Amino acid sequence: MQIYVLIACDRLEESQEKNLKQNLTDILAALQRYVDENTVAHVSLINECDSDSDSDNCEDWQLGIAQTVKKSVQLKFPMNLFNYLAKQFSLDCEIGSIEDDSRVPVSYFGHEEGKGDSYLIAQYLGL
Repeated sequence: MQIYVLIACDRLEESQEKNLKQNLTDILAALQRYVDENTVAHVSLINECDSDSDSDNCEDWQLGIAQTVKKSVQLKFPMNLFNYLAKQFSLDCEIGSIEDDSRVPVSYFGHEEGKGDSYLIAQYLGL
């Protein structure tokens, strides 16, 4: 199963958007490090975010990872990373499956939503 985990970048309050932009370099570094360390799991970076664009609007940002998962235990690693990022940078996240090149969200977690539970999310995903 192909899953994705994204940092919530839409409908942000001004202070949240500013926080995201200020920490974008550190967030991208953490995501890239995870991708580089997990090549066996077919992890890819989702970075459809251009902080240098003319638009200062975060509404269109897609920032996170996509990963192949076969067992529920394999969700622990991306969940640990995104729970850490959520706590460190006061972010919220979305996790779901990728079906027919479309993202289907199953759960939200993070700063506002609370810590994501890999066991419950595995159930939601049908793993």
